Amino acid sequence: MDRITNKLPIILDSDPGCDDAVAIMLAAKHPLFNLQVITVTAGNHILEKTTQNALKVCSYLGIDNVPVAAGMSGPIIRRQVIADHIHGENGLGNIDFDEIRIRLDHRHAVTLIIEILLESNGDITFVATGPLSNLAMAMRLEPKIIPKIKQIVLIGGSYQLGNITPAAEFNMYADPEAAHIIFTCGRPIVMIGLSITEKVLFKKEVAARIGSIDNKAATLFTKVMDFYTKSNKRIFGHEVSPLYDPAAIVYLINPSIFTTKLMHVEIELKSEQSYGRTNCDFYGLLNKPANAEVVTDLDSERFWEIIDKTIRLYGRT
Repeated sequence: MDRITNKLPIILDSDPGCDDAVAIMLAAKHPLFNLQVITVTAGNHILEKTTQNALKVCSYLGIDNVPVAAGMSGPIIRRQVIADHIHGENGLGNIDFDEIRIRLDHRHAVTLIIEILLESNGDITFVATGPLSNLAMAMRLEPKIIPKIKQIVLIGGSYQLGNITPAAEFNMYADPEAAHIIFTCGRPIVMIGLSITEKVLFKKEVAARIGSIDNKAATLFTKVMDFYTKSNKRIFGHEVSPLYDPAAIVYLINPSIFTTKLMHVEIELKSEQSYGRTNCDFYGLLNKPANAEVVTDLDSERFWEIIDKTIRLYGRT
């Protein structure tokens, strides 16, 4: 990979989660990034388990130079939902890890987000791979952080079908009110939703390619994706599993492999059947200003090349 001289400062907010583990793996090692902090929220599982999972991944991979902070234990308003049916009882593919060596930062994730953004030069990208509870609460507590955010790249939503209800995608459904706060904050947003479902599939050739890499990152990747694939087949009937959350990191590494469309996006909060849906005005019928770049397509071959090359940066076992 080319040497990066000016690193991109990012905050990674996640709810680990099988695919979140891969996002952490990429963000911590790729030379493009200056990873400021890993903030954790409830989502794929309860906060206690998602926090433990972030610490497990960082301990296993030797990521000891990035603070890990626990944040919101639930959504701002709605009743909590989790996705243990997808990610397993421990939220991370039921994988056994060695003893956790990374110590949790004592600060609340929301407080830390506020501190980092207020002290920044307005150059930080906020990457969210789970429900948006932490960032939304930070914006409510300290609105001065909003203009400090360079852009928000998030995994969530759909301009087509949902995956937790017929209308809604899980991350948006898990905290729709938080999503509403984010999509109305006025900062640049890149929304990577379920349109990538059939674009980044963990096919046999991909499994063999990454499985041949002799390092701990590749081993962890293979384990979480094996479990994730079985879960997706059991629940959705997919023979091969899509990979969602790392797409936010890959987008920042090379946005040219993604196709996006500017749209006006609203979060449905009032409908019982469509609660949490991202209503994306694909054709501009509402004549409202666009507030998000919505990913509609990507180059899957180049996507997997970036995953492969970044995992190899961890060196040999």
